[in-house]
Amino acid sequence: MRNSFLIILVTALLICSLGVLSIYSSTYQKEGKLWQTIFERQVLWIILGLTLFLIVSSISYRRLWDWTYFLYIFNLFFLFLVFILGAIRLGAQRWLRIGWFNFQPSELAKIIMVIFLARYFSRKSTDSIHLSSGKFGIFRGLILPSFFTALPVALIVEQPDLGSGMIVFILFVAMLYLTRVRLRYIILLVSAVSLLLPFMWHFLRDYQKDRLLVFLNPNIDPLGAGYTIVQSKIAIGSGWLFGKGWLSGTQSQLHFLPESHTDFIFATFSEEWGFLGSFALLSLYYILIRQGFLIAQRTQDSFGQLLAYGVTLVLAIQITVNIAMNLGLAPVVGVPLPLMSYGGSSILVTFAALGILVNIDKTRAVF
Repeated sequence: MRNSFLIILVTALLICSLGVLSIYSSTYQKEGKLWQTIFERQVLWIILGLTLFLIVSSISYRRLWDWTYFLYIFNLFFLFLVFILGAIRLGAQRWLRIGWFNFQPSELAKIIMVIFLARYFSRKSTDSIHLSSGKFGIFRGLILPSFFTALPVALIVEQPDLGSGMIVFILFVAMLYLTRVRLRYIILLVSAVSLLLPFMWHFLRDYQKDRLLVFLNPNIDPLGAGYTIVQSKIAIGSGWLFGKGWLSGTQSQLHFLPESHTDFIFATFSEEWGFLGSFALLSLYYILIRQGFLIAQRTQDSFGQLLAYGVTLVLAIQITVNIAMNLGLAPVVGVPLPLMSYGGSSILVTFAALGILVNIDKTRAVF
């Protein structure tokens, strides 16, 4: 068993533990049985996630090569099913009710697109898997993969879940670069999307437009669309160096900060643990991301390497977007902080992704 297994497992569990402490702190004073037991459900998700991590880490990642197209179609089906059977919460239709579990297909889509793109840009030979993108022209190198990426992105954005759709697109551009697709193709794609941005404004919902305007000027509507950002920055700034202490954060305890246990859990944590606590949390995330990149660098076949890079990038992008959102450096787009924010879908998918990383490193040692 390689050191990466223990490093990733211990680091992930430490982050989860900090998340449970913050979830408990931000909800224990709220009235109602739902809030009083919410941290217990998070502990249950973590236990199930840990089980999934151990299962996935024991299955060879090379099997994902054979399952890729099934997984892609499976995910498109569930993304489409959301519009028919999905539960509506906070104005968005993103969740499927499966028994007692609210499953969010857009979370799974991020990892499945990593698997799909890693296979698309690789070719399997008798002995190993090699990169084949160097032989692609503009159709196979840009147009065709853009089409396969646009399908899930369109379904995700329509839910609406602009944050997850944006993450999948950023991931796609990053994977194009990693696979050494001709640079002019990447520039062409980014330029085309940039030119379309002014027209996309007209397709946004009113609350999405408000969030973008508030991002440019948070004080334009401090008691409406800009309220959450203002309260988040107050919470983070008031933590100073050492924080106010666990269970002592005023913004979350007095319920000034909305979504303090989900999208804005970083603000909750920073208020109570201060700059030093936030630095420790970011250090744990750095260890996790660094392990992912080291695994990718050690991997010999291109499919495993792209898979490791893609999984690590998904985590890194989500962490960056969420923290930037909490600091007011990015629009509020509803992206959870991996392993910290409350939510079963995010926890389970993240642990499964970490299991893939561990298996890539373990399988690499066999060849």
